[in-house]
Amino acid sequence: MNLNKFSAIILLLALPFLSSCEGLRATLIGWFSPEYQPEGTVTDLKPEFSGPDSQRKKIDIQLAEMASGYPQITEMVFHPSSDRFLFLAQKNGKLTLLDLKSGKGKEILKLQVPVVSEQGLLGIALHPDFLRNGFVFLNYSVEDGDRRFSRVSRWTMDNPGELNSPSRLRAEKVFMEVDQPYQNHNAGRLDFGPDGMLYIGWGDGGWRDDPEEHGQNPLTLLGSMLRIDVDKEEDGKAYSVPKDNPYHTGKPNWAREVWAIGLRNPWKYSFDPKGRLIVADVGQNKWEEVTFVDKGDNLGWNTMEANHCFDPEEGCNRAGLRTPIFEYGHDEGQSITGGYVYLGNRTELKGKYIFGDFVKGRIWAIDLPEGNEMVEAYALGKWPLLIATFARDGSGEVYVADFASGKIYRIL
Repeated sequence: MNLNKFSAIILLLALPFLSSCEGLRATLIGWFSPEYQPEGTVTDLKPEFSGPDSQRKKIDIQLAEMASGYPQITEMVFHPSSDRFLFLAQKNGKLTLLDLKSGKGKEILKLQVPVVSEQGLLGIALHPDFLRNGFVFLNYSVEDGDRRFSRVSRWTMDNPGELNSPSRLRAEKVFMEVDQPYQNHNAGRLDFGPDGMLYIGWGDGGWRDDPEEHGQNPLTLLGSMLRIDVDKEEDGKAYSVPKDNPYHTGKPNWAREVWAIGLRNPWKYSFDPKGRLIVADVGQNKWEEVTFVDKGDNLGWNTMEANHCFDPEEGCNRAGLRTPIFEYGHDEGQSITGGYVYLGNRTELKGKYIFGDFVKGRIWAIDLPEGNEMVEAYALGKWPLLIATFARDGSGEVYVADFASGKIYRIL
């Protein structure tokens, strides 16, 4: 973030009050949220191998442009019956069903959403029985007066199997609303697991350093991975809590929806072929991480940042904390974007988990370990992209979206 002299003076004057003034912090986030630009030009779409990547094993890939014209993409989800069509969410609230063959899309919903910092339309997930019921789940930001919150709701598509003339979404049903102290660290992803449950990853609520200590607080939904059953209603809510959730009965005062705690900002996550949940958690000062997340896990934020002590900086209590399987420092990137296990036709990539960095445009792949041991990464190059999200089609091929240009590429 580049501050001019006037802005820097305002920030310095405000610093003494930041520990006690949530409103001022939120104002500063609005003023100084960075507007990142890709490093390099998209017209010269060639990989660079620099820094630690120059010493890693390399896998040569190409990026084939599939579509353009959709700036600030936040999520992509393929239609379950076609590798040609995918649902495309943009930060400004637009949801489109895009035909990759023609490059044309039809807008099926437009939400009025705040877009300051990390707010907006952030997540989309299709119900496991989508082709029958047409249920689409969205995660988006809302501001209502002085209240700032995230909403998870269900919408209905009347003709889910019709690809060439899809209906607009209708009949919103709100499932969850979570107050957000600040406009950043709102996370936003939704994903149905192989168990049919909906997993919702929430960040710690924002600002920096987790000032309200949500990460280690199992009473709150923030800083946590949730797991709910959207097909049953319970206790006046639109969903039920699975009875095998870790805090369903054993910890009566803890939030029963919680599956794991200690997350900072799980921007993207997915499941591997074995059903393991892989979370890419965005770091703060020094480290980004990839971590397996299981029932009742504690990823450690803000006691730890990835595999390193954060508060305190030395001698922190690591007992019972889940450690990452991969981490990288801010000399390589500044904001991790999780991806998918590659299941397509490239032999060198088969079975590897592909992910990237939003700010630096680096793409990596790792072999997932059997246990929880740390692994090394393969370098797939540094690209002139702001890597906002990945997608995987029914054939197992992986795609990447550039937040800046609005282009979608397939990894070849």
